[in-house]
Amino acid sequence: MSVTLATPTDLDDLVPLFSGYLDFYEVPAPHAKIREFLAARIGSGQSTVFIARSIDGLALGFVQLYPLFASLALQASWLVSDLYVLPAARRDGYGEALMNAARAHGEANGACGLMLETAKINHAGQALYERLGYKRDDKFYTYWLDLTA
Repeated sequence: MSVTLATPTDLDDLVPLFSGYLDFYEVPAPHAKIREFLAARIGSGQSTVFIARSIDGLALGFVQLYPLFASLALQASWLVSDLYVLPAARRDGYGEALMNAARAHGEANGACGLMLETAKINHAGQALYERLGYKRDDKFYTYWLDLTA
């Protein structure tokens, strides 16, 4: 297994993985739109993406991070926006390896922490996050204002 920083040359492998991620959350999108989105994020440096590959180079998962600032801590932080591992590769350590790469990236860049959200029904993800030391927030609610309606 390897986990590496994704570049635009990884888009052919990332697009189907991202499509699987969107399907999991029941918001499918055309591959062309996914490619455009990822190319813009990676190409501009707006996000950091790590890709996990099997020993024979097969792309099996990814994690995408966005830089944030933690105002209450007066420091930089990172949002773990997206984590996905192909169903056939789950429970083989890929998710943990990707989350560890996210943590190492945050530490290397002087961040005070990593933040993430997940669906209430994503029990496997929640178990992974809690096993890795993430704490569920019981002080704040998350709100969303849809500006596309």
